[in-house]
Amino acid sequence: MLKIAVIDGQGGGIGSLIVKRLREEFGDGIEILALGTNATATSAMMKSRANKGATGENAIVWNVQRVNLIIGPLSIVLAHAMLGELTPKMAEAIASSDTKKLLLPLNQEGIDVVGVGKEPLPHIIEKVVEAVKHEVRKEK
Repeated sequence: MLKIAVIDGQGGGIGSLIVKRLREEFGDGIEILALGTNATATSAMMKSRANKGATGENAIVWNVQRVNLIIGPLSIVLAHAMLGELTPKMAEAIASSDTKKLLLPLNQEGIDVVGVGKEPLPHIIEKVVEAVKHEVRKEK
């Protein structure tokens, strides 16, 4: 079974939308691990039906090596992002993990990814779901 880490911070709004949409699409056919930079983010993702949740630097550093896929906003690989919640150790662990990453190109940190069009969050999440479908097919 594909094990997916969804990483978010602050209020967990983006992560909870991702978890909700993945659960709608795949039901219990995937395992979703909610990794929050704070308890509020983890709680929001758990309410959207993640299988398990963990909070904080050590939880993120430990778990990004133990999943098949990492999903979150681009800011999860940027030290001091999310108003400082994303520690350099978290960013390094996520970025250096051999695990495949699906990063949403949201301009929350004043960084524009050139060559990527600006789309509404629901459209980006649908692209994430399509990418996860591809990964699920590879697992079978």
